[in-house]
Amino acid sequence: MVSQKVVIKNPTGLHLRPAGILCKEAMQFKSLITFTYRDNTANAKSVLSVLGACVKCGDEITFVCEGEDEQDALATLVQAVENGLGE
Repeated sequence: MVSQKVVIKNPTGLHLRPAGILCKEAMQFKSLITFTYRDNTANAKSVLSVLGACVKCGDEITFVCEGEDEQDALATLVQAVENGLGE
């Protein structure tokens, strides 16, 4: 299991478009990929779960990846968030 904290840079937080991009990136991997925000845990492969976390700009989330490709999954998702998730 690997984890890393990352700050959401999108001005409008994780709304539908960046949430979809995050899920698309996460679904490339076999690992279980979740993130925690405050007291909630969200499945990074589910758009509804990501939207339900209500993550805003400047919020810090912690990705947790567990599985055979966990290192690659974590690196890819952190890079995607740092690049603004397409925005």
